[in-house]
Amino acid sequence: MSKSIKLAILGLGTVGTGVINLINDNLAELKRRSGRDIIITEVGTRRQRDDIDPTITQNSDLMAIAASDNVDIVIEVIGGTTLAKDIIIHAIKHGKHVVTANKALLAEHGNEIFALAEAHNVHVAYEAAVAGGIPIIKVMREALAANKIDWLAGIINGTGNFIMTEMRDTGRPFADVLAEAQALGYAEADPTFDVEGIDAAHKLALLASIAFGMPLQFDKVYCEGITEITLQDVNYAEQLGYRIKHVGFAVRRTNAEGEEGIELRVHPTLIPQNALLANVNGVKNAVLVNSHPLGQTLYYGDGAGAGATASAVMADVMDLVRVLGCERSESNAQSNTDTYSQKGQIGHHVPHLSFMPEQLSNTPILRAEQMITGYYLRVHAYDNPGVLADITRILSDAGINIDAILQKPAHKVGQVPVIILTLPVVESQMNLAIEKIQNLTAVTDKVVRIRLDELA
Repeated sequence: MSKSIKLAILGLGTVGTGVINLINDNLAELKRRSGRDIIITEVGTRRQRDDIDPTITQNSDLMAIAASDNVDIVIEVIGGTTLAKDIIIHAIKHGKHVVTANKALLAEHGNEIFALAEAHNVHVAYEAAVAGGIPIIKVMREALAANKIDWLAGIINGTGNFIMTEMRDTGRPFADVLAEAQALGYAEADPTFDVEGIDAAHKLALLASIAFGMPLQFDKVYCEGITEITLQDVNYAEQLGYRIKHVGFAVRRTNAEGEEGIELRVHPTLIPQNALLANVNGVKNAVLVNSHPLGQTLYYGDGAGAGATASAVMADVMDLVRVLGCERSESNAQSNTDTYSQKGQIGHHVPHLSFMPEQLSNTPILRAEQMITGYYLRVHAYDNPGVLADITRILSDAGINIDAILQKPAHKVGQVPVIILTLPVVESQMNLAIEKIQNLTAVTDKVVRIRLDELA
């Protein structure tokens, strides 16, 4: 059990540096838990770093590192979907296990990468790709493996959650809070992936595939950001007993034809103030999973940052170290290759997407117009007799049940905002109703709609 495990770290930004620090700080604990010396042999960096241990080879040729005989596990933390993809494929073809935090790459190209890894009898681990230090991938692939997952809902982008929390707590508009998030380092100079929901959609695609045993289908995730959320709606939601959060949902549902399908959607959502996710604030992440027979379970913690992400990266490394240790110790005792493969894949690895690759199913992803949610509607109209009756009649004719109505004082002379909460309805019905409401001569502005979910 004395064989050392050799790591290469590609990318020395916040996460890569965090991994190095974690290994240096916890070296003795890592060996006690794994039975192996874990050493960094090579790092990929564009420029030489004086703060790196001189025994570690620094190299700007990332492809060479990925194929090096002096490396057992390649840790990819450079990001992006082009160079990172090429490097990971190169590493796999050279028999290296891979650990990555790259949710965009896996969401968009994971099917190809996982299939290649299986063909080459190595593993691609990605705990750090979703929700930072929260071990949600491991929980869903292992701890919940005996459960049938019905739905999951997650606050899985810390930047968006920070913005929605600050808007509610400080009464500042979206643009002001976004500027603060950028100043604090929570949001990038170009915050599009965070505020438009793309980052959350990448993560949801991964979670949904693990939950329901289907190929990755990022292109079918309905995605809506938070840039149009106003303080007016944040405050009205609070008055009605709700909070607006940016939530990703993956829901197993039977459609009108009796066929099972999956909703994949990321959007601003009103959720009850007493709901577990309603009280996840700041840059924290949380995922709520509803499964049978376990029921609802919540996973909460830091969704980003050097420490949280490095923790998740090294959790994957430790799993792979144990696999490598088992394969080497058992190779002398086992001659049956049907039981233990050269890399230990058959005897020790959990499948990449939790289900056996040949058992992944092409469950239909429901189209946006087939989704079912409740709704918050804000309608601005002239304060004329019969206007409210016209609005409620349109909703009734569309088969939409109203849960609550709130009429606020006029914000412009002669105009009033009417707030309506509905019970769950098929999106296509709501689309038709909103179009008719919008066409009423008394309605003065675009109808604002935000989806609503009771998380039950």
